[in-house]
Amino acid sequence: ALPILSREKAFALFPELQRIAPELTLYAELLRRWQAKINLVAPNTLSEIWVRHFADSAQVQAAAPQARIWADLGSGAGFPGLVTALLLKGQSGATVHLIESDQRKGAFLRAVSRETSAPAEIHIGRIEDVLPDLEGSIEAVSARALAPLSDLMRLTGKYLEKGAKGVFLKGEDWREELTPIEHETNFSFSTIDSRTHPRARLILVAARY
Repeated sequence: ALPILSREKAFALFPELQRIAPELTLYAELLRRWQAKINLVAPNTLSEIWVRHFADSAQVQAAAPQARIWADLGSGAGFPGLVTALLLKGQSGATVHLIESDQRKGAFLRAVSRETSAPAEIHIGRIEDVLPDLEGSIEAVSARALAPLSDLMRLTGKYLEKGAKGVFLKGEDWREELTPIEHETNFSFSTIDSRTHPRARLILVAARY
């Protein structure tokens, strides 16, 4: 019964997820199957996949709804990038570039995007090597539990300066990460309260024009 409760709670937090419920159900099944072979998510979050991973990830696309072309850094099991792609499914010109250095996680991402027909492109490699090839097309950049904000800014700064929006999911230490870089004069920073965790935030970064 736990996954059902989790699913209903996710729909209450994010009604938009109901539209892609069949794809997310398939995604959850694949994740459970692959998790037996490779560690994709913390095992104790599997029973709450709908809220902890799907609803949490859905916040990213909602924070930059105009963006059609995304780069998701260190995609891992596809959070938030594959959820973003599924939410954009059917929209003209939508593509989410998922960047993951681990070959096995990359294979999992390919399997899910194939089975769900998500508008995603999987890139196996280091972020520093893949991002330059996407320059000019990216409208938004996302990451979840990947690296401190200062490192994310170092990786993405030049793309944000060219107009891409940064949407970064951060846990309860978000203030400690934001404070040292808030004075960066080239960028404006804002935060959105997380719908799934009372002390978490989404940090939005944009170039100051």
